[in-house]
Amino acid sequence: MLRSVEERCVTGADSDPRVARLHTVVSRLRRELAAHPAELSDRAIAEDELAALAAMLLSGSPDVLRLRRSLLLIAGAIGSVSALAPAVGLVREAVETFGDGWAGI
Repeated sequence: MLRSVEERCVTGADSDPRVARLHTVVSRLRRELAAHPAELSDRAIAEDELAALAAMLLSGSPDVLRLRRSLLLIAGAIGSVSALAPAVGLVREAVETFGDGWAGI
């Protein structure tokens, strides 16, 4: 039985383990944001960026500069919400495992 691209990404098969880790923490933050009851003025920005980030990760080889841009948008949109701060921190840590993104430019 063929596994979906997402399953391969999450389990690490056919992909970089950093991608699988980042996918896991992005999924967690998406769930926590969806469950957060407060009205957040920039919720849509964060949700859109998390969806774009998840889609990029399914490709298996994300652009590091794009990852960093996404992280900045997400942190700017919801980083001050204390209930979401731990999950945002995990996304930041996972993005940092990809390095600075300037190598080879």
